[in-house]
Amino acid sequence: MKIALFGGSFDPIHSEHLRLIRAAQEALGLDKVFVIPSFRAPHKQFGAVATGEERLEMCKIALMGWDFATASDFELSAGGTSYTYLTCRAFRARFPGATLYFLVGADMLENFFHWKNPEEILKNATLVACGRGGVEAAPLHEKFRARFRTDFLELPFMGKDVSSQSVRLALAFGMPTPALPPAVAQYIEEKGLYRYPAIPAALALEKEERRAHSYRVAKMAVARARSANIPEEKALLAAALHDCGKYVPLSSPLLEGFMPPEDVPAPVLHQYIGAYLAEHEFRVNDGEILDAIRYHASGKEDMTPLGKLIYLADLLEEGRTFAGVEGLRSLFWRDLDECLLAALEHQLSYLKSRQEPVYPLTERAYLWLKRNM
Repeated sequence: MKIALFGGSFDPIHSEHLRLIRAAQEALGLDKVFVIPSFRAPHKQFGAVATGEERLEMCKIALMGWDFATASDFELSAGGTSYTYLTCRAFRARFPGATLYFLVGADMLENFFHWKNPEEILKNATLVACGRGGVEAAPLHEKFRARFRTDFLELPFMGKDVSSQSVRLALAFGMPTPALPPAVAQYIEEKGLYRYPAIPAALALEKEERRAHSYRVAKMAVARARSANIPEEKALLAAALHDCGKYVPLSSPLLEGFMPPEDVPAPVLHQYIGAYLAEHEFRVNDGEILDAIRYHASGKEDMTPLGKLIYLADLLEEGRTFAGVEGLRSLFWRDLDECLLAALEHQLSYLKSRQEPVYPLTERAYLWLKRNM
């Protein structure tokens, strides 16, 4: 009997997950595939966005009609951090005579060397990898053999560059999600998953090109959030709402009671308006999110990690084309503090070269960071 295990958050499960399962079943002649949503993945400090029960139900819906594939609650029932070596050990004990495989994408295979007890995984199952989003598994064979004295199998399959994170982001912005199986999309709609009432309300205040910018900022911020130990939902909300005050005049009834700080340059004023709207109109009560919105254009002394993330994502999102942006983007993925220092220095130099006023908060942010790095 040939059995494959396929683990992950599945938050939500999408078409590329299903294509991988089908490709593995056909290439390996699998009798059974167990799709196993994690309770809490080791690399996801802040957990999933949907509950375990919801993620399991979405897997069941997606696999309906596939008699060889089953959604398993093994890791959800176990609770705690979901380690693959424990899952493989348990399924080996359950199916002692079976040929056992564990499915991964090439992007995850690169991290396999750092998984907990990888040798025990390989003792109980054969690793099967496929290409994903242009990342191929082939270059890792030599490194894998040198470390583990065995090899992984490679599927003749290249997955598209689709992730559950990109699906969640599209849903939050009300964008099309063709990667979702229709029945899963219907379940998500009925349950209201991955929706934030503040986001469509805030985007309604923006022009079309500004909404596109806000989406790109959120895309960049969310992609970097996990490695910066920032919850995805905080990064998403702060990025989506950061420019909601861009086109709201001070005479608007929405700003009744708003008092802007004195001597704020016009290009900076919208950050204060945005924070006010987020709190009073869109009912955002998280102080860290409000702070990130309030200083996203100017920066300030002693910024929070979320504040740094939003300031930089706003400045460096993929639509920006100013001289030096590529170098700053490269720093963004390596070190937020180094990137912030370089970005503030660039901003100050730019303003001074054009003889434009420098907002004191921006200069103080630069000097504070330079002293404290």
